[in-house]
Amino acid sequence: MGTMSSGSDDNKELSDFLRSRRARVTPEEVGVTPGASRRVPGLRREEVALLAGLSADYYIRMERGRVANASEAVLEAVARALRLDDVERAHLFALARPQSVARVSRPAVPWRVRPGAHALLEVLRDVPAMILDGRMDVLAVNRMACAMYVDFDALPARKRNLARFIFLDPTARELFIEWEMAARMVVTGLHLYAGRHPNDPQLADLIDQLSALDEDFRRWWAAQDVEEFSHGTRNYRHPLIGEVTLDYESLAFPGDPDQWLFVSTAQAGSRSSEALRTLADRIGVLDTAGKPGSVGNPE
Repeated sequence: MGTMSSGSDDNKELSDFLRSRRARVTPEEVGVTPGASRRVPGLRREEVALLAGLSADYYIRMERGRVANASEAVLEAVARALRLDDVERAHLFALARPQSVARVSRPAVPWRVRPGAHALLEVLRDVPAMILDGRMDVLAVNRMACAMYVDFDALPARKRNLARFIFLDPTARELFIEWEMAARMVVTGLHLYAGRHPNDPQLADLIDQLSALDEDFRRWWAAQDVEEFSHGTRNYRHPLIGEVTLDYESLAFPGDPDQWLFVSTAQAGSRSSEALRTLADRIGVLDTAGKPGSVGNPE
């Protein structure tokens, strides 16, 4: 479907991203008089060039993905002209300066999770916790996460993916009360990863499959939005414990930047906290005294 690198010399990812950001900025936001004959919702390419202090020809070639390794000063000027935030700016640099990031094909085998990282899942056994990679592949998961979301351990290895669950499993739309918010978070995260690893064939397959099977994903992927979600709150409607509100933390491993720990907790003393304890008790994570019991290896 051509959602990732096209294989030509043109940088399609950069082209799509710049066009999407330009369409988002209105002339009024940057002090440009729109004019009566305007046919585009955002800025014209010539207007971006003027705001960035570039020639119109150079910016047009850049937006067509035909400028290799633009200088830092040029990219900073374009980022300012398009009013990019910090995450978008970093994404622009990753797309436009391929020599500055690891733009190599990922191996076909899954990432290995270090024993110490597995041990964290044991320590966090009474709350949902999982280890994911940048493609949203679920590399390791504890029993509470399987009980809260879906039993990832029971799925074939190629289907253990959070994006697949959220977009392709009908139970996800029932589980996440604000399903659209959670789903769009997944899309923006995949876009960030794609900027760092545009030649990952497994990511390309995932994007093609989700685009073919889900209209929402296809539309949101085309929007080119990028955002980092390191923490936040999600509301769930769980079939066993009812409605719960959980705070999540997404923590990258310093030694493995493309692996991160996703943990959900509830505020102490809240109904949601009691609901999590009920879930843990039902699956045998808690013993009869309400203390953590033994759990098996998440693998």
